[in-house]
Amino acid sequence: MSFRRRIALPVACFLALAPLAVLSQDATRRGRKYKAPPETSHIEVLVLKKFNGKPIVNAAVVFSPSLNGKDEGNLEVKTNPEGKAIIDVIPTGSLVRVQIIASGFATFAEDYVVTETTREIVVPMLRPQEQISAYLDNSGKDSSRKVGVQEQAKPKTVLPASAPKPPSPTAPATQPSPAAAPPKQ
Repeated sequence: MSFRRRIALPVACFLALAPLAVLSQDATRRGRKYKAPPETSHIEVLVLKKFNGKPIVNAAVVFSPSLNGKDEGNLEVKTNPEGKAIIDVIPTGSLVRVQIIASGFATFAEDYVVTETTREIVVPMLRPQEQISAYLDNSGKDSSRKVGVQEQAKPKTVLPASAPKPPSPTAPATQPSPAAAPPKQ
């Protein structure tokens, strides 16, 4: 009898009886216990222009939830044509920081405690305001771009005083008369 045949029979018997040994063990010890996901809230954020009340399309709404002091990550949703951003995965009872970034508007950020299953948030967006300064009273003034860090100063092109002015299109064009032309030889 070869070595292969002497080993094959005991191995086959072991493999056939192994599932029975596993089934006889305590069923509570297998794997980890199932933990149900937390209850979630339905949150709708409506983003409007403050000066006319119209919705802002394609604004970025960033949700940063934290539950019991543990950061749950960041989620970004864009607003639809009605100006709404809808999300359903924020755990109920969490603290949520909502940031809204829209082109041409000042960034909005505020913290909300979500204790209910449905929450509606309306945010009127403002135009950017002047920076607060200890030297100037800029309260209520709209922002303006200043030369410096935000954009480069553009040099103005000035024509030199001695350069001849181009003829105006309304003036008749003067052409040399044929009598003044040099004779052909």
